[in-house]
Amino acid sequence: MAGIALLLDLLRRNPSLSSHQSLHSHGLFSAAAAASAAAAAAAAARPFASRAIFGDGGFSYAYCDAGAIPTWKEENHDLDITVENIIQNGSVTYRTKDYPLELKPLFSAFGVKALAMTSLRSFLLFYLPLLEPRFPVEEDDDFAEEVSEEKKRDFVIPFQNSVKQIIRETTVVTTRRVLERVAVHHVSQRMAWKLLKDASRSAKRKAGRGMPTPLYVYCVSRTTFRAHMLGVAASWLVQIVIEAYRCFIRKPNNDEDFDSREKIRLYLKKVYGTTIKCGASLVFASIGAGIGALIHPSTGQWIGCALGDFAGPIIAIVCFEKLHLEL
Repeated sequence: MAGIALLLDLLRRNPSLSSHQSLHSHGLFSAAAAASAAAAAAAAARPFASRAIFGDGGFSYAYCDAGAIPTWKEENHDLDITVENIIQNGSVTYRTKDYPLELKPLFSAFGVKALAMTSLRSFLLFYLPLLEPRFPVEEDDDFAEEVSEEKKRDFVIPFQNSVKQIIRETTVVTTRRVLERVAVHHVSQRMAWKLLKDASRSAKRKAGRGMPTPLYVYCVSRTTFRAHMLGVAASWLVQIVIEAYRCFIRKPNNDEDFDSREKIRLYLKKVYGTTIKCGASLVFASIGAGIGALIHPSTGQWIGCALGDFAGPIIAIVCFEKLHLEL
């Protein structure tokens, strides 16, 4: 009842407000003031201790002063100007982080530049060992016959292996593009952005934040782990399909005929070994990227990731041999 008493006291002091015309023209009697008086009356009608249990009466009040002039404008004009300036200048903003998703073309591996680099790398991998220099051997040497046989080099098998390597690499890249599209449609936008992020650019951005060295290495390694995950998963899938073809479809070169149980056991062993190698590749690629980023944020990260990706399976094989475990 305190609100009603205040209104009656105000009417008694200013009789001009009692007329119908001045009541609608004065800004004090807005919808906000009427709603406030009603809320105060409803709150005063209930004891204070019971409000914590029963609430404020179960009603929600919305203020709609369309076209009304608030009274605080007349009393605090400087505050009004300050608030209006903040709103007009856009000083009050809510910072939201965008997650741009940049999907590469599905058949990007078959582009001219990408296919040329893959072909060059594959042919060098299998033909460079054939181009190593050999020292001349005297005719009276006992190994002359063996050397003459070695001079007859076969260039057909390296060519076949190079073509197989090109097909494998292009298949891995295409499988990764498919996995990227699956990730965009089936995981959150934030997680998809982390999986598709360019790790080299991210390392360069992190270098400008002034992080401590251990934290910087950890962040770059974590980012590389996420960004390299789809590539390793694509390589694992392709290798699993190849091993399935070798175990169940292709005929063995020797005369031994394995039964179904032996083929399944051999295939599971291949899957186990492939999983260990791919996992080691992912882990050491992340570690190498973090260490390489200390030398150069962008180029060092890329080189460290490539070296770790190559050395991971080799380290895994050596460790399993030291422990006398089959891989």
